[in-house]
Amino acid sequence: MSRAKSAKPAPPEPETTERRSSAREWYESLLVAGVFVLFVRTFVVQTYQVPTGSMEKTILVGDHFLVNKFAFAPRLPALAKLLPYRDIRRNDIIIFKKPGSPAEVLVKRAVAVAGDTVEMREKNLYINGEAADGPWVRHTEPGVVLPRRDILPPVRVPEGHYLGMGDNRDNSLDSRFWGPIPRENVFGRLSIIYWSYEAEPDSHLWRGPLAKLRQTLDVVLHFFSRTRWDRMFLLVR
Repeated sequence: MSRAKSAKPAPPEPETTERRSSAREWYESLLVAGVFVLFVRTFVVQTYQVPTGSMEKTILVGDHFLVNKFAFAPRLPALAKLLPYRDIRRNDIIIFKKPGSPAEVLVKRAVAVAGDTVEMREKNLYINGEAADGPWVRHTEPGVVLPRRDILPPVRVPEGHYLGMGDNRDNSLDSRFWGPIPRENVFGRLSIIYWSYEAEPDSHLWRGPLAKLRQTLDVVLHFFSRTRWDRMFLLVR
């Protein structure tokens, strides 16, 4: 007896092949887009919002801004002359991980760099013996002088560190209280405010999913009336 030959599977219909090809292209495109977004967020730019008033009036509670992460990124020697790397300068507004609490991200002004001698005399900041307060400094308690906050004996900023202070000097926990900022903690510079919303006090605090839902609905309902339109796409110095 002769053995029966097994039937060969029929070739896939053209329409089925096209569907599989389209699905693969869609998946690959989505994967590439995801990798690109991850790269941009990690190395180039990322969005943040301000939850506290320590930088008022320069940055307000509810300001949403882009962080330039590229300028202060680790330098590639071969590309150093082509890419816009630069060192942190005095009065840059920097974004960094709080010393001793890396999970907490802060925004302050770098008032002094390594090697500077910093001193505060009754609320007034001096760098290397010269007055250093700019027009951005604000005092909400001008008649109150407190040790440590408003009086600081001369101190030298160590190598590889920076001193960060809030522009709202009387309402800022900064390097005056927890010390200098290591260079490796700094990962970006404030670039531009792309949206500013008049948020409720302490709106950044987590109070459960229902409170978050109410907050989101509040933003939807009051988006136009509470958006600070004059701060949209504002470059901050």
